[in-house]
Amino acid sequence: MAFTPLHDRVLVRRVESDEKTKGGLIIPDSAKEKPAEGEVVSCGEGARKDSGELIDMAVKAGDKVLFGKWSGTEVTIDGEELLIMKESDILGIIA
Repeated sequence: MAFTPLHDRVLVRRVESDEKTKGGLIIPDSAKEKPAEGEVVSCGEGARKDSGELIDMAVKAGDKVLFGKWSGTEVTIDGEELLIMKESDILGIIA
């Protein structure tokens, strides 16, 4: 893939949720919510302070992250649906 986000933006691939609940019920596609969990595909170089100093990114490619339900902009790159979001939209890293 030849796409690198700029500044403090992150490219994220959604992780598909389970098709069954813990109780064993199968969830139809029409009732599924979009997952708020994903894997970082690539990151920009980071934001800059007013002085011009670079602020390093807290996430890196390969990190599993949790983000807000309405975060990011959906894009299609090489036929794959991905999200571009600011690093501040990411709630945390899943260990």
